[in-house]
Amino acid sequence: MRVIDLQAACSEILGDKASKISLAFNEVTVECLPEHYLDVMATLRDHEALRFELLVDLCGVDYSTYKNEPWQGKRFAVVSQLLSVKNNQRIRVRVWAEDDGFPVVDSVTDIYNSADWYEREAFDMYGILFNNHPDLRRILTDYGFVGHPFRKDFPISGHVEMRYDETEKRVIYQPVTIEPREITPRVVREENYGG
Repeated sequence: MRVIDLQAACSEILGDKASKISLAFNEVTVECLPEHYLDVMATLRDHEALRFELLVDLCGVDYSTYKNEPWQGKRFAVVSQLLSVKNNQRIRVRVWAEDDGFPVVDSVTDIYNSADWYEREAFDMYGILFNNHPDLRRILTDYGFVGHPFRKDFPISGHVEMRYDETEKRVIYQPVTIEPREITPRVVREENYGG
C-alpha cells in the first residue's frame, strides 16, 4: 500500500475519531482528541486493512516554544510511532493533553504492552500523567528529584545537585552551585566558506 493510500484508508476507517490526518515527508500522522485516543490506537492495531501491531516508540513533547516562537495551542502532546509488520508500514499518532498545567492522557498499555516504560519516561521527563497505567513512577530520575527535566521551562542546571560528602560519608543534596557559562566558541564563517 502506498503512503497516500494509507492516508486515505485511515481517513475512511477512523472517520470522526481522527481530528486530523496529514501526510508530510512521506509519513502519515494521525491526530486525535484524548477521548478518542484509545479507540484510535485499538483500531489501528486491530483493523484488517491496517494491522499496526507494534508500538515501537512513544514520547512526550513540549510545544511551549516551538520553532523559537510562542506556541498557539495545547502545550503537551504524546506521540506514538506504530509499525505494521504485515503491511511493512509506519504511522505516527499524536494526542494533545487538554490541560497544560496538569497534562493527562489515557494509557495504551492494555493495547500495546510495550508502552509501559515509554509512558513512564514521558511521565518522568515531561510530567504527563497516564490514566490507568499499571505502575506510573519515575524511571530515569532519582526518587527525590523535583520537576521534569525535558520541559522547556525547566532550568538548564536543575534545582538541586547531588554529591558525596566525605565528612558525612553519604550522598547529600544541595542547591545547585553551578555558575552558568558559555563554553561553545563563537565561530564566524566567511561568506564563501567551503566553496
